Amino acid sequence: MPAQLIQKNQTPFRHTDLDPITLDIIENALKNARYEMDAVLFRTAMSPGIREQHDAFPMIANCEGKMVVGQFGSFIHGFTEGYEGTIEDGDIFLTNDPYSCRGAISHANDWLVLMPIFKDGRLIAWASMFGHMTDIGGKVPGSLPTDARQIYEEGIVVPPTKIYRNNELQSDILRIILHNCRLPHWNRSDFNAVIAACNLAAKRCVELANRFGDDELFSAMDELLERNKRAMSKLIASTIPEAKQTFEDYLCDDGMGMGPYKIACAMWRDGDKVIFDFAGTDPQSVGSINFLLNEEMFKMFAGVFMIMVFDPQIMFNDGFYDLMEVRIPQGCLLKPNHPAALSCRTHALARIFDVLSGLLGQGNPDFLCAAGFSDSPHFMYSGYTSSGEWYQLYQIGFGGVPGRPAGDGPDGHSLWPSFTNVPNEFLECNFPLRIENYVTLADTGGPGKHRGGNALRISYGFLEDGEISIHDDRWLTYPWGVNGGLPGRRSRKILVHIDGQEELMDSKRDRIKVLAGDVLHFDTWGGGGWGKPFERDAAIVAKDVDRGLVTVEGARRYGVVMHDSTHVDAAATATLREEMRIADSARTEIFNRGGTIDELKARCLAETGLQPPETPVFQVRRAG
Repeated sequence: MPAQLIQKNQTPFRHTDLDPITLDIIENALKNARYEMDAVLFRTAMSPGIREQHDAFPMIANCEGKMVVGQFGSFIHGFTEGYEGTIEDGDIFLTNDPYSCRGAISHANDWLVLMPIFKDGRLIAWASMFGHMTDIGGKVPGSLPTDARQIYEEGIVVPPTKIYRNNELQSDILRIILHNCRLPHWNRSDFNAVIAACNLAAKRCVELANRFGDDELFSAMDELLERNKRAMSKLIASTIPEAKQTFEDYLCDDGMGMGPYKIACAMWRDGDKVIFDFAGTDPQSVGSINFLLNEEMFKMFAGVFMIMVFDPQIMFNDGFYDLMEVRIPQGCLLKPNHPAALSCRTHALARIFDVLSGLLGQGNPDFLCAAGFSDSPHFMYSGYTSSGEWYQLYQIGFGGVPGRPAGDGPDGHSLWPSFTNVPNEFLECNFPLRIENYVTLADTGGPGKHRGGNALRISYGFLEDGEISIHDDRWLTYPWGVNGGLPGRRSRKILVHIDGQEELMDSKRDRIKVLAGDVLHFDTWGGGGWGKPFERDAAIVAKDVDRGLVTVEGARRYGVVMHDSTHVDAAATATLREEMRIADSARTEIFNRGGTIDELKARCLAETGLQPPETPVFQVRRAG
């Protein structure tokens, strides 16, 4: 942390040795405080994105800003590097400008609150949280324009600001910010909820320091970070090869007719450190799909992924960051130059996890997962009711989770930690729509020994005229299968007009006019399959058919012949599976992408009639 940010003459902490019981008590108290932050937030926020879907990320960090417990690390490091003022007791900071905090948040809808925690004049810890605001102004309702070319088109952008000074709310500043939002009462409520959650974390940290001592709390946090570093060091040494591994995946398009965009990454181990190098990633887009990827944030992504795959018992925090080096070329899709648009960065953010899976699994095929995180689709619906009242919905959709070594991928599920769906009852009660269908779609998960999760269909029946926005990806490229597994099905969006005419929609489009009586079928993607489909137990395939997860016709993709939904033809199944084994014997590739990019474009045009994107025209901008 820069020296000018720390209060002068602060007495340094003294490191003390803690007995295991005291360390365990402090560790679990911090974990509980982190979940208390969630409880306060979800019970007091108003927007469905935070209140119902839990699109918010808390953390408690040590006095140096390293996350000890939480969900998304790295807020404070990026903030302190970009902030030039003082940090004092009673301050609370607010920002939603990704460029001012080195990507600690990655688009302007995320409001980041940071609270230094003082005790007796000493900075002892930090509390922090960010949440996605349904609207921050800008050119479209929801503030996520697909055709934005600069961040200034996406809504109000707030640099790091002391929103509380000496424990007093700077109400004039907040009033100006809220004046630029379409739903100021929601934003105010969500902001107050985030502040309340951070205040609770601060209270718990001070209580711990009073109970055990300031030095003891500092030492416990330090030991929890060191413990994570020791565990991750062993994990890196045992799982990351010294030989360079490379992988690439693609965003389908930018919403402006160009694509796909390549994300490339190489990984190797150099001594006790793992290197991630994104050289080869395409230059930044002229549109809003750019993702300002903070290096520490990526370390968090990689660390969580490794822990969940290889050793879930490791406590996750920021302690291991010194063991990773992340290289992202300036001016590429993942480090665009200011003022590049960022609002639709969700597609690249999500695709990073598929890239990580492809990288980390190559050296350990038994731990390799298929593709299926792939995206984080958004749906927005807004307008005025017949009584003149403004309504505005922002909702995140879920797709098929990939097949994995341990088993099938869940159907229509989120891979984001702690995310949930918005209950249909909540939607129908608070917005002028009716949910006609909420189902998983049979045969959309990639076949494999372990099946990819099926896609989710939500059918929105509109009860008022209005406008919708659709944000999705994986409509051109497939969620790939691995180790013989087949790809999952691509996403699609179908608008059924009140006259019965069906219209296949683009995956990224704003200001689509809808009339009362229209219905939108919002279909997400299916997860890729893991392992050879003909090795899946025929009895399990039959059970999938009985449950409506696979059709009778789809069962043949597993080499299982069924003449109805309950009975397997054993002889015909044995014959078909032998044919599949012979055909498969010549295949050696680990990843099944469903074809080359040119083949995928041709197939997309033939199957859907949608015009494939054109090769991107890159316009590299100067920083500043």
